[in-house]
Amino acid sequence: MTFAFTHGAGLLAWLSVALACALDRLLGDPHGLLHPVQVMGWCISRLRRLAEAVAADRPLPLRIAGVLITMVLVGGSGLAGWVVERLAVAVPPLGLPLLLLGLASALAGGSLRRAVEQVLAALPDLEQARRRLAWIVGRDVTGLSEAEILRAAAETASENAVDGLFGPLFWMLLGAALAVFGDAWGAAWLPGPLALAWAFKAASTLDSMLGYRYGRLRWLGTAGARLDDGLTWLPCRLVALSLPLAAGRPGMVCRWWRAARREGAADPSPNAGVSQAAYAHAAGVRLGGLNRYADGLRAKPLLAADQPPADRQAVARILALSDRLELLWLLVAAVPALLLLR
Repeated sequence: MTFAFTHGAGLLAWLSVALACALDRLLGDPHGLLHPVQVMGWCISRLRRLAEAVAADRPLPLRIAGVLITMVLVGGSGLAGWVVERLAVAVPPLGLPLLLLGLASALAGGSLRRAVEQVLAALPDLEQARRRLAWIVGRDVTGLSEAEILRAAAETASENAVDGLFGPLFWMLLGAALAVFGDAWGAAWLPGPLALAWAFKAASTLDSMLGYRYGRLRWLGTAGARLDDGLTWLPCRLVALSLPLAAGRPGMVCRWWRAARREGAADPSPNAGVSQAAYAHAAGVRLGGLNRYADGLRAKPLLAADQPPADRQAVARILALSDRLELLWLLVAAVPALLLLR
C-alpha cells in the first residue's frame, strides 16, 4: 500500500486514511511518545522569542514576523509529511508504518472523547472535574458548578470535533484524492494526505499558541489565526450540513443548516459558533452563555435556546454524533475510491 498508485489507487488511499482513523480511536495520543504537535509547539516558541527580540513592540515588524513564522511552520510541516509519503513509496516496510502513525497523530477524535469522558467520570467531585476540564478548555474553570462543567464539556466536544477531527480528516481525504490524480497525471510531486494534514495541524497549533488579541500577539498571531480560520471554514460547513444525516434526521438538513449559520454568526470566531450551533441542534441541547477567560468575562451567543441545558446524556449524544459522522464521511469517501478501483 503505497502512494505510487496504479490500479486500485483510490481504494488504497482511502484505506490509509481509514486505518489512521481506527488507530486514532484505539490509541489516541500515547503518553511518553513524541507527538508532531509538540515539535510544532517547540518551533513556535523559539520562533516567537526570536521575532519578539527583533521586532520588540512595533506592530508592522511583528505582523511581518507572524507571516514568516506561519510560512516556515506550515510549509515545513507540509514538507515533512510529503517526505514521509515519499518514504512510503521508496521503502514501504519503514515508510508505511510512519505514514499511518503520522496520519493518526493528526486526528484527535479518540483523545477528545477520552478527555471529555474523564471529566464526566470525575463528577460529582467538582474539584477533580475542574482539574480535568482545565486541560481541554481555554476558559477559567475556577468555581464552576456541575451545570457549568457539563456545558463546558458539551461545548468543547462540539467545537473541537471540527478542529481536532473533521478539519484534519477533510484535508486527509483531499490529499488522498490529490495523490491518486497526481499519479494518473504524472504529477507524483503533489502533496498527499499526510502533507495536507500536518500543514493543517501546524496552522491550528499556531492559532492555539499565538492567536490571541492582547499584547504583541495582536500582531504576531494574526497570520496564523487567519490561515487557521480559512483552512477550517469549509470542513466546518460540511460538518454542519452532514450532522443531520448522522443524527438520522435528513429532513432537518436545511433548517438546522440555516440555524447554525444564523446563530453561529454572533460568535467572534467564523467557525466555532457554527460548529457548536450545528451540534446543539443535532443533539438537542442549549449551549452558550457567560464564560470567564484570562482577559475577563465574555458573553457567548445562546445556541438552540429552546432546548434543555447540557447534562450527561447531552454530552454523550454529542460524542456519539461525532463517531457516526466520522464513519459517514469515510463511507462517502469510499464510493469514488471503489469506482476508481472498478
